Amino acid sequence: MAISCASSSLASTLPHDFDSQKLSFLSTLKTCKSIQELKQIHASIIKTMPFPETQLPFSTKLCALCTQSFLIDPRYALSLLAQLRTPNLPLYNAIIRGLSISNNGSIEGLVVYKEMLSKGIVPDNYTIPFVLKACAESGAVREGEEVHGQAIKMGLASDVYVSNTLMRMYAVCYVIRSARKVFDLSPQRDLVSWTTMIQGYVKTGFAREGIGLFFEMYWENLQADGMTLVIVLSACARLGGLRLGRKLHRYIISNSNVNLDVFVGNALVDMYLKCGAANFARKVFQEMPVKNVVSWNSMISGLAQKGEFKESLSMFRKMQRLGVKPDDVTLVAVLNSCANLGVLELGKWVHAYIDRYQIKADGFIGNALVDMYAKCGSVDQAYWVFQGMNHKDVYSYTAMIVGFAMHGQGGKALELFSEMPKMGIQPDEVTFVGVLTACSHVGLVEEGRKYFENMSIIYNLRPQLEHYGCMVDLLGRAGLINEAEEFIRKMPIEPDAFVLGALLGACKIHGKVEIGERVMKKIEKIEPRKDGAYVLMSNIYSSANRWRDALKLRKAMKERNLMKTPGCSSIELDGVIHEFQKGDKSHPNTKEIYKLLGEITNHLKNSGLLPHTSLLS
Repeated sequence: MAISCASSSLASTLPHDFDSQKLSFLSTLKTCKSIQELKQIHASIIKTMPFPETQLPFSTKLCALCTQSFLIDPRYALSLLAQLRTPNLPLYNAIIRGLSISNNGSIEGLVVYKEMLSKGIVPDNYTIPFVLKACAESGAVREGEEVHGQAIKMGLASDVYVSNTLMRMYAVCYVIRSARKVFDLSPQRDLVSWTTMIQGYVKTGFAREGIGLFFEMYWENLQADGMTLVIVLSACARLGGLRLGRKLHRYIISNSNVNLDVFVGNALVDMYLKCGAANFARKVFQEMPVKNVVSWNSMISGLAQKGEFKESLSMFRKMQRLGVKPDDVTLVAVLNSCANLGVLELGKWVHAYIDRYQIKADGFIGNALVDMYAKCGSVDQAYWVFQGMNHKDVYSYTAMIVGFAMHGQGGKALELFSEMPKMGIQPDEVTFVGVLTACSHVGLVEEGRKYFENMSIIYNLRPQLEHYGCMVDLLGRAGLINEAEEFIRKMPIEPDAFVLGALLGACKIHGKVEIGERVMKKIEKIEPRKDGAYVLMSNIYSSANRWRDALKLRKAMKERNLMKTPGCSSIELDGVIHEFQKGDKSHPNTKEIYKLLGEITNHLKNSGLLPHTSLLS
């Protein structure tokens, strides 16, 4: 109705002379700013000029306008195209271009191209790149190869614009050899050619080859721009190539052609963090004149991935103070740090922020919330978030199963696992770590054996060392020490210290000194410089009243300069993490803390409640 009214209004103001009407409509089309306005003008043309012959001069113009970025409506353009008797090449180019950049229109772009060829219209060096872009967007590599052949026949393949688009199409479709062949055969290459090929290598997993090509470009005295360097820096980040990354950083500083903008700065920060050079990353970050949310995310996520969770949260607090609004990536990284530090209060703040801004607690954010609550001890809250998620995946279920298992709720963990097939969700390797841990905590030996076997038989998952460790722990907790030792002996892969440590821990619980000694010798070969097994074996000797052997082992530790790793505990107070080690006196409130501990100890002694310390020595 709105279109009809607008059409009537517009028609009533138009002059009655045809030429004047034509000029008026063409002038109106020039100032058209929306697809709705375009359709209104079209309706007025149809109403004012009912004969197809009089509408033809406008149809071509309308069709071309429909493919412009701000007016794009490919379906409408196609309906107009169908009315034209003799559409020309520029019009086809415009329509194919519009379809190649529209959502879900790339396939139709190929159909229009074939229709154009069937009408005997010969493509030019503008048509081919648009068609190749449509092929790339739809993953139509076979059609792309046909277009490549046509370009060669028509003598267009040597055009630098065509060859660059060919390389991109092959790279996007993961046919990197064909992309390189086009690159090698190109008679002329510009910076876009080199950048396209380097990016193709990096995005298809050939980071080393991408860096090699960058050096070839450098040796040909072609200066890189910011986009090229962002791609090469991402390749360095993937390879962990700090030395090369630093060379590139120096190149950027010395190259006046490169603007150290926010994109290059972000790439440098990301590269340094992924190469393990957090100090360099901080320096680049601090010196960046302009930072966006991606800059902050690079630091917050990068520090969290390196295990520097306290520093990650410190960076997040700085971000808050400066009023930078976090996005989904920020929130996931912060929740990850909260989970690993046990910072429940800040995790709750993030959850409240998510609710306040009506962010969907699904996908990565929902999974991160479940993981955070479970690791911070609020397993009921974790389950509440889990139940509220509309879209659950394997990571959602795994986080909840592991959460239940960690808190001794093995029955709930296994119940949740049984729900996964009904929801059409396949478990992964991490899921089975949670399932086997749940069996171990509840003492379900037979069920654990069944799940371990089903990993490979039903789910086609190869058990890893973590799964073998869980099985040893399951058997060991149940007192099946000999069976656990035999299980290790039959392992198809060499056991590590984690697997053997699980058996040594079981020997401690059940007082199996001889088996413990055998296991200790194996651990000693794998980790001769670590103290954990020595301390545990010493406790086994002490529990069996073999004091000389315990003393001998302590003496061996001393001779090898193996210091016992001090016990560490932490507590969150008002959003701040306070860490304490055995004998630690670095805290500003040390005197008050030790005074209170003394009072608690005296109270326990007076009440006849002496702590059992055999497991703590």
